[in-house]
Amino acid sequence: MAFVKAHKSRAYFKRYQVKYKRRRDGKTDYRARIRLINQDKNKYNTPKYRFVVRFTNKDIVAQIVSATIAGDVVLTAAYSHELPRYGLEIGLTNYAAAYCTGLLLARRVLKMLEMDSEYEGNVEATGEDFSVEPTDTRRPFRALLDVGLVRTTTGNRVFGALKGALDGGLDIPHSDKRFAGFNKESKQLDAETHRNYIFGGHVANYMKLLNDDEPEKYQTHFSEYLKKGMDADNLEALYKKVHTAIRADPTLKKSEKPAPTEHKRYNLKKLTYEERKERLIERLKALNSGAGGAGDDDDDDDDDE
Repeated sequence: MAFVKAHKSRAYFKRYQVKYKRRRDGKTDYRARIRLINQDKNKYNTPKYRFVVRFTNKDIVAQIVSATIAGDVVLTAAYSHELPRYGLEIGLTNYAAAYCTGLLLARRVLKMLEMDSEYEGNVEATGEDFSVEPTDTRRPFRALLDVGLVRTTTGNRVFGALKGALDGGLDIPHSDKRFAGFNKESKQLDAETHRNYIFGGHVANYMKLLNDDEPEKYQTHFSEYLKKGMDADNLEALYKKVHTAIRADPTLKKSEKPAPTEHKRYNLKKLTYEERKERLIERLKALNSGAGGAGDDDDDDDDDE
Protein backbone atom coordinates (compact mmCIF):
# COMPACT_ATOMS: atom_id res chain seq x y z
CA MET A 1 0.00 0.00 0.00
CA ALA A 2 1.50 3.37 -1.10
CA PHE A 3 1.82 6.08 1.54
CA VAL A 4 0.89 9.63 0.42
CA LYS A 5 2.83 12.30 2.26
CA ALA A 6 0.83 15.38 3.34
CA HIS A 7 2.86 18.32 2.04
CA LYS A 8 0.69 20.98 3.66
CA SER A 9 0.49 19.87 7.25
CA ARG A 10 -1.22 21.52 10.18
CA ALA A 11 2.07 23.24 11.05
CA TYR A 12 2.13 24.77 7.55
CA PHE A 13 -1.32 26.30 7.94
CA LYS A 14 -0.56 27.52 11.47
CA ARG A 15 2.38 29.48 10.09
CA TYR A 16 0.68 30.62 6.86
CA GLN A 17 0.62 34.38 6.43
CA VAL A 18 -1.83 36.05 4.04
CA LYS A 19 -0.24 38.39 1.52
CA TYR A 20 -1.11 42.10 1.48
CA LYS A 21 -4.47 42.86 -0.14
CA ARG A 22 -2.99 44.88 -3.03
CA ARG A 23 -0.63 41.96 -3.73
CA ARG A 24 -3.57 39.54 -3.75
CA ASP A 25 -5.40 41.89 -6.16
CA GLY A 26 -2.28 42.13 -8.36
CA LYS A 27 -2.12 45.93 -8.00
CA THR A 28 1.19 46.54 -6.22
CA ASP A 29 4.68 45.13 -6.66
CA TYR A 30 5.86 45.42 -3.06
CA ARG A 31 9.39 44.31 -3.93
CA ALA A 32 9.74 47.34 -6.23
CA ARG A 33 7.80 49.65 -3.89
CA ILE A 34 10.01 49.03 -0.85
CA ARG A 35 13.09 50.01 -2.90
CA LEU A 36 11.39 53.21 -4.06
CA ILE A 37 10.16 54.43 -0.67
CA ASN A 38 13.01 53.36 1.64
CA GLN A 39 14.45 56.48 3.25
CA ASP A 40 17.61 56.87 5.36
CA LYS A 41 16.91 57.49 9.04
CA ASN A 42 19.23 60.49 9.08
CA LYS A 43 16.91 62.28 6.65
CA TYR A 44 14.59 63.08 9.58
CA ASN A 45 11.24 62.32 7.95
CA THR A 46 12.10 64.22 4.74
CA PRO A 47 9.61 63.16 2.01
CA LYS A 48 10.98 60.93 -0.74
CA TYR A 49 8.92 61.89 -3.79
CA ARG A 50 7.87 59.55 -6.59
CA PHE A 51 6.73 60.52 -10.09
CA VAL A 52 3.82 58.09 -10.47
CA VAL A 53 2.35 57.44 -13.94
CA ARG A 54 -0.70 55.24 -14.53
CA PHE A 55 -2.77 54.61 -17.68
CA THR A 56 -6.47 53.76 -17.94
CA ASN A 57 -8.49 53.12 -21.09
CA LYS A 58 -9.40 56.81 -21.48
CA ASP A 59 -7.05 58.73 -19.19
CA ILE A 60 -3.46 59.23 -18.05
CA VAL A 61 -2.80 59.91 -14.37
CA ALA A 62 0.47 61.56 -13.30
CA GLN A 63 1.14 62.33 -9.63
CA ILE A 64 3.89 63.46 -7.28
CA VAL A 65 3.55 61.13 -4.28
CA SER A 66 5.42 60.59 -1.02
CA ALA A 67 5.01 57.66 1.37
CA THR A 68 4.23 58.02 5.09
CA ILE A 69 3.41 55.54 7.85
CA ALA A 70 -0.27 56.53 7.59
CA GLY A 71 -0.31 56.09 3.78
CA ASP A 72 0.75 57.78 0.55
CA VAL A 73 0.35 61.56 0.28
CA VAL A 74 -0.20 63.19 -3.14
CA LEU A 75 1.52 66.56 -3.44
CA THR A 76 -0.13 67.38 -6.77
CA ALA A 77 -1.50 65.60 -9.84
CA ALA A 78 -2.20 66.12 -13.54
CA TYR A 79 -4.54 64.23 -15.86
CA SER A 80 -4.83 63.92 -19.61
CA HIS A 81 -8.55 64.76 -19.36
CA GLU A 82 -7.38 68.31 -18.52
CA LEU A 83 -5.73 68.66 -21.94
CA PRO A 84 -8.90 69.81 -23.81
CA ARG A 85 -8.54 73.03 -21.79
CA TYR A 86 -5.18 73.54 -23.54
CA GLY A 87 -6.46 72.73 -27.02
CA LEU A 88 -5.99 68.94 -27.27
CA GLU A 89 -9.48 67.43 -27.47
CA ILE A 90 -8.81 63.96 -28.89
CA GLY A 91 -6.14 61.25 -28.61
CA LEU A 92 -5.67 61.64 -24.87
CA THR A 93 -3.84 58.36 -24.18
CA ASN A 94 -1.06 58.19 -26.80
CA TYR A 95 2.67 58.95 -26.44
CA ALA A 96 2.25 62.62 -27.34
CA ALA A 97 -0.57 63.05 -24.78
CA ALA A 98 1.60 61.32 -22.15
CA TYR A 99 4.35 63.89 -22.86
CA CYS A 100 1.83 66.74 -22.42
CA THR A 101 0.57 65.26 -19.13
CA GLY A 102 4.11 64.90 -17.76
CA LEU A 103 4.91 68.47 -18.84
CA LEU A 104 1.73 69.76 -17.18
CA LEU A 105 2.56 68.03 -13.89
CA ALA A 106 6.14 69.32 -13.88
CA ARG A 107 5.14 72.93 -14.51
CA ARG A 108 2.30 72.67 -11.95
CA VAL A 109 4.47 71.37 -9.10
CA LEU A 110 7.24 73.90 -9.81
CA LYS A 111 4.71 76.74 -9.85
CA MET A 112 3.27 75.49 -6.55
CA LEU A 113 6.78 75.55 -5.01
CA GLU A 114 7.57 78.93 -6.67
CA MET A 115 10.43 77.39 -8.68
CA ASP A 116 8.89 77.74 -12.15
CA SER A 117 10.87 80.86 -13.14
CA GLU A 118 14.11 79.36 -11.83
CA TYR A 119 13.72 76.01 -13.60
CA GLU A 120 12.12 76.46 -17.02
CA GLY A 121 13.36 73.10 -18.32
CA ASN A 122 13.69 72.42 -22.03
CA VAL A 123 11.39 75.02 -23.62
CA GLU A 124 11.59 73.55 -27.13
CA ALA A 125 11.06 69.78 -27.40
CA THR A 126 13.86 68.46 -29.64
CA GLY A 127 13.67 64.78 -28.70
CA GLU A 128 17.21 64.81 -27.30
CA ASP A 129 17.91 63.64 -23.76
CA PHE A 130 17.69 66.50 -21.25
CA SER A 131 18.59 66.76 -17.57
CA VAL A 132 18.03 69.91 -15.54
CA GLU A 133 21.09 71.65 -14.09
CA PRO A 134 21.02 72.93 -10.47
CA THR A 135 21.17 76.70 -9.95
CA ASP A 136 23.11 78.58 -7.26
CA THR A 137 20.08 79.21 -5.03
CA ARG A 138 17.93 76.06 -4.90
CA ARG A 139 18.38 72.49 -6.03
CA PRO A 140 15.89 71.17 -8.61
CA PHE A 141 12.83 69.24 -7.46
CA ARG A 142 13.81 65.57 -7.43
CA ALA A 143 11.48 62.57 -7.83
CA LEU A 144 11.88 58.89 -8.70
CA LEU A 145 9.95 57.31 -11.58
CA ASP A 146 7.26 54.85 -10.41
CA VAL A 147 5.92 52.79 -13.34
CA GLY A 148 3.82 50.34 -11.30
CA LEU A 149 3.26 47.00 -13.05
CA VAL A 150 3.92 48.28 -16.60
CA ARG A 151 6.52 46.43 -18.65
CA THR A 152 9.32 48.91 -19.28
CA THR A 153 9.81 48.24 -22.98
CA THR A 154 11.52 50.72 -25.29
CA GLY A 155 9.02 53.34 -26.45
CA ASN A 156 6.45 52.67 -23.71
CA ARG A 157 4.11 55.63 -23.09
CA VAL A 158 5.37 55.83 -19.49
CA PHE A 159 8.63 57.19 -20.86
CA GLY A 160 6.70 59.77 -22.88
CA ALA A 161 5.35 61.13 -19.58
CA LEU A 162 8.88 60.93 -18.12
CA LYS A 163 10.27 62.97 -21.03
CA GLY A 164 7.55 65.59 -20.53
CA ALA A 165 8.41 65.88 -16.82
CA LEU A 166 12.14 66.18 -17.63
CA ASP A 167 11.52 68.91 -20.21
CA GLY A 168 9.22 70.58 -17.67
CA GLY A 169 12.13 71.06 -15.25
CA LEU A 170 11.98 68.09 -12.83
CA ASP A 171 15.09 66.17 -11.79
CA ILE A 172 14.32 62.47 -12.35
CA PRO A 173 17.14 59.88 -12.53
CA HIS A 174 16.83 58.12 -15.90
CA SER A 175 18.53 56.66 -18.95
CA ASP A 176 17.69 57.37 -22.59
CA LYS A 177 17.62 53.61 -23.39
CA ARG A 178 13.83 53.38 -23.11
CA PHE A 179 12.80 56.48 -25.03
CA ALA A 180 11.11 55.96 -28.41
CA GLY A 181 13.81 56.02 -31.11
CA PHE A 182 16.61 54.33 -29.13
CA ASN A 183 18.61 51.95 -31.35
CA LYS A 184 19.77 48.82 -29.52
CA GLU A 185 22.50 48.02 -32.05
CA SER A 186 24.13 51.45 -32.22
CA LYS A 187 23.18 52.20 -28.57
CA GLN A 188 22.20 55.72 -29.58
CA LEU A 189 18.98 57.69 -29.22
CA ASP A 190 17.66 58.94 -32.55
CA ALA A 191 16.44 62.39 -31.46
CA GLU A 192 14.48 62.96 -34.67
CA THR A 193 12.45 59.76 -34.20
CA HIS A 194 11.81 60.66 -30.56
CA ARG A 195 10.72 64.18 -31.54
CA ASN A 196 8.37 62.61 -34.09
CA TYR A 197 6.62 60.68 -31.29
CA ILE A 198 6.43 63.73 -29.00
CA PHE A 199 4.58 65.71 -31.69
CA GLY A 200 2.28 62.84 -32.72
CA GLY A 201 4.18 62.02 -35.91
CA HIS A 202 3.56 58.28 -35.51
CA VAL A 203 -0.20 59.00 -35.45
CA ALA A 204 0.09 61.27 -38.50
CA ASN A 205 2.01 58.59 -40.43
CA TYR A 206 -0.67 56.00 -39.67
CA MET A 207 -3.40 58.45 -40.69
CA LYS A 208 -1.71 58.97 -44.09
CA LEU A 209 -1.13 55.24 -44.58
CA LEU A 210 -4.71 54.33 -43.72
CA ASN A 211 -6.14 57.11 -45.88
CA ASP A 212 -4.19 55.83 -48.90
CA ASP A 213 -4.86 52.09 -48.37
CA GLU A 214 -8.32 51.95 -46.75
CA PRO A 215 -10.22 55.26 -46.99
CA GLU A 216 -13.40 53.81 -45.48
CA LYS A 217 -11.58 52.48 -42.43
CA TYR A 218 -9.78 55.83 -42.14
CA GLN A 219 -13.14 57.65 -41.99
CA THR A 220 -14.39 55.44 -39.12
CA HIS A 221 -11.11 54.95 -37.24
CA PHE A 222 -10.26 58.66 -37.14
CA SER A 223 -13.84 59.97 -37.15
CA GLU A 224 -13.35 61.98 -33.92
CA TYR A 225 -10.17 63.57 -35.32
CA LEU A 226 -12.02 64.55 -38.49
CA LYS A 227 -14.94 66.02 -36.50
CA LYS A 228 -12.48 68.27 -34.65
CA GLY A 229 -10.87 69.30 -37.94
CA MET A 230 -7.59 67.50 -37.18
CA ASP A 231 -5.65 65.81 -39.97
CA ALA A 232 -2.14 64.41 -40.43
CA ASP A 233 -0.68 67.73 -41.62
CA ASN A 234 -1.63 69.95 -38.66
CA LEU A 235 -0.90 67.62 -35.71
CA GLU A 236 2.60 68.97 -35.01
CA ALA A 237 1.40 72.59 -34.97
CA LEU A 238 -1.41 71.59 -32.61
CA TYR A 239 0.95 69.92 -30.10
CA LYS A 240 3.26 72.95 -30.19
CA LYS A 241 0.32 75.17 -29.23
CA VAL A 242 -0.62 72.78 -26.42
CA HIS A 243 2.93 72.84 -24.99
CA THR A 244 2.95 76.66 -25.08
CA ALA A 245 -0.48 76.86 -23.41
CA ILE A 246 0.60 74.47 -20.63
CA ARG A 247 3.66 76.57 -19.86
CA ALA A 248 1.57 79.76 -19.86
CA ASP A 249 -0.90 78.54 -17.19
CA PRO A 250 -0.35 75.11 -15.56
CA THR A 251 -2.52 75.83 -12.49
CA LEU A 252 -5.34 73.46 -11.62
CA LYS A 253 -8.83 74.75 -12.42
CA LYS A 254 -11.86 73.53 -10.51
CA SER A 255 -14.58 71.83 -12.49
CA GLU A 256 -17.46 74.09 -13.53
CA LYS A 257 -19.91 71.17 -13.37
CA PRO A 258 -22.70 71.88 -10.85
CA ALA A 259 -22.89 69.67 -7.78
CA PRO A 260 -25.56 66.94 -8.03
CA THR A 261 -28.90 67.97 -6.48
CA GLU A 262 -29.60 64.53 -5.09
CA HIS A 263 -27.33 61.64 -4.24
CA LYS A 264 -27.65 58.51 -6.38
CA ARG A 265 -28.02 55.29 -4.40
CA TYR A 266 -26.77 52.06 -5.91
CA ASN A 267 -27.56 49.94 -2.83
CA LEU A 268 -30.65 49.56 -0.68
CA LYS A 269 -31.18 52.02 2.14
CA LYS A 270 -30.50 50.55 5.58
CA LEU A 271 -33.74 50.12 7.55
CA THR A 272 -34.17 51.18 11.17
CA TYR A 273 -35.11 48.71 13.91
CA GLU A 274 -38.76 49.92 13.87
CA GLU A 275 -38.99 49.55 10.08
CA ARG A 276 -37.57 46.02 10.22
CA LYS A 277 -40.04 45.13 12.99
CA GLU A 278 -43.02 46.44 10.94
CA ARG A 279 -41.90 44.48 7.86
CA LEU A 280 -41.64 41.30 9.93
CA ILE A 281 -45.15 41.80 11.33
CA GLU A 282 -46.54 42.34 7.80
CA ARG A 283 -44.84 39.17 6.55
CA LEU A 284 -46.20 37.14 9.46
CA LYS A 285 -49.70 38.47 8.81
CA ALA A 286 -49.43 37.56 5.15
CA LEU A 287 -48.24 34.05 6.03
CA ASN A 288 -51.00 33.57 8.58
CA SER A 289 -53.70 34.78 6.22
CA GLY A 290 -52.39 32.47 3.50
CA ALA A 291 -52.30 29.51 5.89
CA GLY A 292 -55.83 30.31 7.15
CA GLY A 293 -57.21 30.48 3.61
CA ALA A 294 -55.72 27.08 2.78
CA GLY A 295 -57.26 25.59 5.95
CA ASP A 296 -60.74 26.92 5.04
CA ASP A 297 -60.52 25.25 1.63
CA ASP A 298 -59.74 21.89 3.28
CA ASP A 299 -62.76 22.26 5.57
CA ASP A 300 -65.01 22.97 2.61
CA ASP A 301 -63.75 19.81 0.93
CA ASP A 302 -64.55 17.76 4.07
CA ASP A 303 -68.10 19.19 4.17
CA ASP A 304 -68.68 18.22 0.58
CA GLU A 305 -67.76 14.62 1.35
